[in-house]
Amino acid sequence: MADMDVDMEAAPAASSKGAPVPVRSIEGWIVLVTNVHEEASEEDLNDLFAEYGEVQNLHLNLDRRTGYVKGYALAEYSTKEEARAAVDGINGKKLLDQTVAADFAFVRPPPGAVNGGNNSGGSAGRGRGNRGTAAGRRQRSTSPGKAEGGEE
Repeated sequence: MADMDVDMEAAPAASSKGAPVPVRSIEGWIVLVTNVHEEASEEDLNDLFAEYGEVQNLHLNLDRRTGYVKGYALAEYSTKEEARAAVDGINGKKLLDQTVAADFAFVRPPPGAVNGGNNSGGSAGRGRGNRGTAAGRRQRSTSPGKAEGGEE
């Protein structure tokens, strides 16, 4: 987590809307595009992404068995402005007769959202809580032989 930067300019706006805050990966801003047609080529996607800025890296995952696209693609931009333009421009656009969806691959929950929206407080779902305290601790059962002082 120390290698990721949070977009601090978007943080105040995101808190009022409740939208996730985009986060930069180690090398750049990653845009995830879903519902990509199975017969789309790397060139088709490169042309689509290049409209919004210089693409640092493009990843198109293929199915091993069929050789077709699995349905998503990842594009990396060096600046947040280019990535934001790509998300806004590509989302809802047609590519080979399929409407694709685009968003940032890495996002952080909006400020104030605890445990993914679970605002119950404390450390819900993390660790074992206060099991080691004497108050309220249940007695552990022992094996029958040890309870009588004997060995099994």
